[in-house]
Amino acid sequence: MNKLLALVFVLLLAGQTMAQQRPQYTQYSTNNYLLNPAITGIEDYGDLKLGTRQQWSGLEGAPQSYYASFHMPINKDMSSSYRGGRIGSAAKEATTKKPSKYKKIRPHHGLGVQAASTRTGPLKRGSMSLSYAYHQPLTKSLRVSAGVAPGFIQYSLDPGTVTTAQGNDPAIYDGRVNEMKFDLNMGIWLYSYDFYVGLAGSQLVPSKRKYINDNSVITDNEGRLQQHYFATAGYRVDVSPYLSVIPSVMVKMAQPSPVSVDATAKVMYANRIWASVTYRHNESVAAMAGINVSHLFDVSYSYDASTSPLGQANAGSHEVVVGFKLRNTRRILCPEWAW
Repeated sequence: MNKLLALVFVLLLAGQTMAQQRPQYTQYSTNNYLLNPAITGIEDYGDLKLGTRQQWSGLEGAPQSYYASFHMPINKDMSSSYRGGRIGSAAKEATTKKPSKYKKIRPHHGLGVQAASTRTGPLKRGSMSLSYAYHQPLTKSLRVSAGVAPGFIQYSLDPGTVTTAQGNDPAIYDGRVNEMKFDLNMGIWLYSYDFYVGLAGSQLVPSKRKYINDNSVITDNEGRLQQHYFATAGYRVDVSPYLSVIPSVMVKMAQPSPVSVDATAKVMYANRIWASVTYRHNESVAAMAGINVSHLFDVSYSYDASTSPLGQANAGSHEVVVGFKLRNTRRILCPEWAW
């Protein structure tokens, strides 16, 4: 069963479909920058995150992902007139009082970089991208940003770990199993004190591949990266000065794959400790928890229990994210805009 599953992944890469899925993360809600480059530079500090996901634990050849992301604002107004609604001496830990005085708000820019690596059996996917975003205030409390993230994706296969029915199968040994492709991600993000709505697309550049068939080269128009589209939304309800409830949803569309829907309910106490539950339709249920240890460091963990038939063959998925707030001169404890 385990070897058969690994072989299926090989065929998805080297066969005629070549529809490449992005790595899947459960804790995207703590780092929406993974999905949408319009997040770039949204906070008042440099946001560095390191994450790892061990998917389908106990299953031979299951995906193992690692990533590092960093983004920061450029020319951002750090005054209290621009900042979010959770400011003041107690804002670092609790209060949700909104500012009462404003001045004209200036737009700002954001720059970022992201690198990731995923290994699935004999397959490896590496990627790197740079991002830029422009943040434009619309009203005293409403802002919109647009971002773009060009980069590249490197696919590689270790032929020594693959056994085929036909020796020297040209789909495996044609010298083109290690390929680099250009990648382009774009997004838009509408956000305020209490909500956000985002739309993003990734792997937007068509990428065709030539295959070998009967010792002749032909063109297969289906040999391309699988375009992904993400729609996200969240709303923060401050139940009390110390307690907030944050429902959110994410819809992923990646034809010809089925539409994927995530629904999350998050509870945060004193802007320091939080826990949430996520349901991914027809796939899994996840439990997450995290703590903002200080204005410099935070950590979170999630566990996914599969609800699909594949769940009988694995012990769930684990994900850990460690965050660092660099140049956090305001000593912000909890993110003010991307919570």
